[in-house]
Amino acid sequence: MESYVDLFTENKKVALYIAGTTVALLGIALGYKYIWKQKKLTRVGAVSQLLVHPMKSGKAVSVHTAECLQMGLKYGELQDRHWLVITEDGHMVTGRQQPRLVLVSLTCENGQLCLNGPEMEELRVPLHQQANPIFNCRVFSSDTQGRDCGEEVSNWLTRYLAAGVTFRLVHFEPHLKARKSAKQDSRFPEDIEVAYPDAAPVLLMTQASIQDLGSRLDHDFSACRFRPSIVVSDCGPFSEDSWDYVQIGQVELQRVMGCGRCIFTTVDPETGIIGRKEPLNTLKTYRLIDPAQKTSPVFGQYYIVKKTGVIHVGDPVYRISY
Repeated sequence: MESYVDLFTENKKVALYIAGTTVALLGIALGYKYIWKQKKLTRVGAVSQLLVHPMKSGKAVSVHTAECLQMGLKYGELQDRHWLVITEDGHMVTGRQQPRLVLVSLTCENGQLCLNGPEMEELRVPLHQQANPIFNCRVFSSDTQGRDCGEEVSNWLTRYLAAGVTFRLVHFEPHLKARKSAKQDSRFPEDIEVAYPDAAPVLLMTQASIQDLGSRLDHDFSACRFRPSIVVSDCGPFSEDSWDYVQIGQVELQRVMGCGRCIFTTVDPETGIIGRKEPLNTLKTYRLIDPAQKTSPVFGQYYIVKKTGVIHVGDPVYRISY
């Protein structure tokens, strides 16, 4: 008799286990079905430019394809804003203080770091110099680190900028101390990290927004002046203001906030001359749209990377809605 009871009990346990598992799987399936139904993609434009800025404030490298990683765009050995010019005490140097930095080209070829600038000889040094020291650096209000690129590079930059002080170049490596975007603005999630960008891994803007600004000043501006990562065409001016979630290929981006603009927008990327007035003054007349930015007009939008992947020029851009 006891054996029948035991058998019944065991069968009851198995039946309950199977029933519970079935309900759980059904719930998961229905949940995925619900989420899938709720995700709607609306085509809003197409990628017209991908710009990687290897050195902060340096010349942009226009590419046709780029990896979109958690810390920004990557093309071969070039990763966005992963090199930084500093003073000997570790403080960052940008085009705000040294406008001619925008004319310096940093590329990588065959394991070498290559620097070019007006009236300067090309400099080539080994890309990876693990024996070089690591510097503690300061980018705005955040502490970070970078590996020194060597004396030859320091001498080259010091001669080029001719400011009477010594400059160095450092390179961010994955194991070094990164910066928390939330330190720059609390609207960023706490887990988002960057190397040397001002705040975010990705800056996206539309070609129509740039053309709209140009029409107000009767002047054609290149996207390079505003240093975006991704430029989108086939859409209206400032469409990017409302794209909270974006999909490009398999890449998914989430908008965090607008990019508040400063005097750096007045540096001409073709001449390295700082004008200090336009187009910043004009932007202030119609793009002071974020109370948190106060006197900084918004031009372009900061995004974080929710899903990594590869982006190509020409890829459709979709707004994700739920």
